[in-house]
This record gives sequence, structure tokens and C-alpha cells, in this order.
Amino acid sequence: MHMRLSVVVPAFNEEACLDATLDHLRAAAEVLVRRGGHQTEIIVVDNASTDRTAALAARQGARVVSEAVHNIGRVRNAGARASQGDAIVFLDADTLLPPHALARIEEEMRDPDCAGGALDLLYRPRRRVMRWYLGGWRWIGNLSGMAMGSGQFCRRDIFSDLAGYDETIFMGEDVDFFWRLRRLARRRDLRVPVLRDVVVSPSSRRFDQWPLWRVLVWTNPFFALPLRRRRTAWSGWYTNPVR
Repeated sequence: MHMRLSVVVPAFNEEACLDATLDHLRAAAEVLVRRGGHQTEIIVVDNASTDRTAALAARQGARVVSEAVHNIGRVRNAGARASQGDAIVFLDADTLLPPHALARIEEEMRDPDCAGGALDLLYRPRRRVMRWYLGGWRWIGNLSGMAMGSGQFCRRDIFSDLAGYDETIFMGEDVDFFWRLRRLARRRDLRVPVLRDVVVSPSSRRFDQWPLWRVLVWTNPFFALPLRRRRTAWSGWYTNPVR
């Protein structure tokens, strides 16, 4: 039996990227339909944008939901609550899906033993040192079973059992969610695959524009973990992002 997918796209002042993201998302949704799947529900969560983000999303046929608080976990949860699909996919507003992505997710989710999973993320920054650095984190993530928020997917009932993303965490809430998902899956003898045959490309704008020292500090777990529940520590990450 085919699964109904809902795709949740958090967006704060993303008019420069959102059109391309939704174009790729709709193309992937069309591939899924051609393979016999259901229409995909697309939800853009407008996170108090001051640009044309909401208007662009509506023009592309997405359902627009509003969330005023700048907390990415809360924004994703707002989209999940508004969704109606059997499984929920989370996609960042600056991330381009390959055409077969949703079909592969739906294929996995048709297996009742699949609790959820993630797509493979590959950043392509301009600076060589950033490519080396992010490549190292990608290798560590592959070994440790870590997966970031853009490209995560989960059954609706299991997402509810996990109470969604932890809204008290302001950095690393996506990794926290995925580790909790994997722990629950182990207890229930379910699987949580990372689809290495579906590689998505998030924007590398932050890594292209920030100085190296800032990237090394803000992506360092020894810095992030102790401060992950302090909103003020991450104000520049969410409320004054690179555009």
C-alpha cells in the first residue's frame, strides 16, 4: 500500500532560495505520482519572514503555516501538526531534492518495519578547507549514525510517540531527534535507514561567507552541547542568518 507523504519546509526570509527548492520538490512529487504514489502534501512554515517567503510559497501551491518563534524545532513541529500524511518529511528551504527522492522515501516507508530515516546530505562549499572540514564531519556522521534535519523522515505515529523535535534545544535538535528515533526503533525492532543513494545538496552559503574560526566554533560539539539550550547563544544562527 502506498504511503501519503507530507513535506514540511521551515522558512525564514528564504525568498532567494525557496523557488528553486519548491521546483525540485514538486518535480520529485510528480515522479512519485508517475510511479503510482499519492500526491505529496507540501507545507511551508513561514517563520515570521519579512520578505516574500509566504507569497512565493503560496504561488507555488504550498500550504503556508505561520510560526512566529525563531526555534527550528518548534517550526518543524508546527508543520508536522498541520500535516495529514502517513509519513512526514522535513526539508530545509535551501535544499534541492533529486527527482527520485520522494519515491525512494515512499518505497522505504511502505515497509511496516521502517520507522523513518534520512537522506544523505552533501555540502559543496567553495573553499577547499571547508570541503575537507565538512567532509570529515560527514564521515563521522556516517560512522555514528548521525543525520541532520533536512531530509529526515518519520512515520506520523512514531513522530507523535517521540513528541517531535525537542523545542528546548536551539542547536542540534535534528541530531537529537534522529538519535531518539533510532533508540525507539531498536526497542521496537524497527529499522531507520539512511538512504545513501539519495544525495541532497543544501546551500553552503553559511560556510562560504563565514570566517573559518566562526564555523569551527559554532559547529564544534564541545561548544554546542553545553549551550544547546541557551537561546541567546544561537541568536546569530537563526535570527540573523547568512543570505
